[in-house]
Amino acid sequence: MPSEPTTETPPRSPAATRVLSGIQPTGRFHWGNYFGAIRQYIELQSAGDAYYFIADLHALTTVRDPARLRGLVHDAAVDLVALGLDPSRATLFVQSDVPEVTELTWLLMTVCPMGLLERCHAYKDKKSRGLPADAGLFTYPVLMSADILAYDATVVPVGEDQVQHIEVCRDLAGTFNHLYGEVFTLPKPRLVEGGARVPGTDGQKMSKSYENTIEVFEDLAAQKKKIMRITTDSRPMEQPKDPEGDHLFDLFSLMAAEADRLKMAELYRRGGFGYGEIKKALVEAAADFFADARRRRDEIVADAGRIEAILADGATRARRQAGDVLDRARVACGLARGGQGGRG
Repeated sequence: MPSEPTTETPPRSPAATRVLSGIQPTGRFHWGNYFGAIRQYIELQSAGDAYYFIADLHALTTVRDPARLRGLVHDAAVDLVALGLDPSRATLFVQSDVPEVTELTWLLMTVCPMGLLERCHAYKDKKSRGLPADAGLFTYPVLMSADILAYDATVVPVGEDQVQHIEVCRDLAGTFNHLYGEVFTLPKPRLVEGGARVPGTDGQKMSKSYENTIEVFEDLAAQKKKIMRITTDSRPMEQPKDPEGDHLFDLFSLMAAEADRLKMAELYRRGGFGYGEIKKALVEAAADFFADARRRRDEIVADAGRIEAILADGATRARRQAGDVLDRARVACGLARGGQGGRG
């Protein structure tokens, strides 16, 4: 239904804690995704309003297989709920199910300087490596800004590499507010603790780009093979070793109980062990850590239609909020003319 005719910017409700974050469905979630982002999503869903979306529009810059994209979106939703995201406490939805965000993106584009986007990391990185960069990648930060502003988000959990995009969002919102009045809430980033310290199988940061990931829900036998092939150094077994900074120990520490972590640290400092022993302990710790999530995932998969119902409800709630924000922006910049409301 169209909004009631109005000639003034509707008032905003008082600011409260509202968390917003999105995750791209460009592959199955791995340990880096979980410990670097998803775990914090789950913790923050009790901090106030929480909106979490699966960023399929963003994924179009890299995933060009329609069937694969649909499958990844579905798997992402199943995995998030299995890992502890509670649809009764947080709004979970698919980005493209909220078309208000794409219109809001255009409104922000009209106040966005080219130079601001030319300085953004993702675009600069591709350009410096001589790789083709399409307009989608170039304007990615504007769509991300619309994702955030559409829900009056106050807190956005991000890794250090995404802080620049929050700064772009604040710049665009500030410019729009300066021109048209106080329309948008300016968000603040919340750094994800430990996100950069999840090592992959080669010791580098775990990332699909490096092909060094261990997926959360992959077959346990396949997962064990990956763990047993994790790169280690060639120091002799009897030599004492400092556990701090050892990527195998770091992975074990993410999964193990504190008492087990302390015992493992003592073993490192004492020496007289082989890395195969540590890898086997990591296999067991990982299986135990994600056992409940695996059970929940099996239950969700067996309940046909459950995830689609969750996403449909989430989209309804998200559209209601995004529609209110878009109405404010449309009225403020003059798109709602006499006798017309906002959307319609």
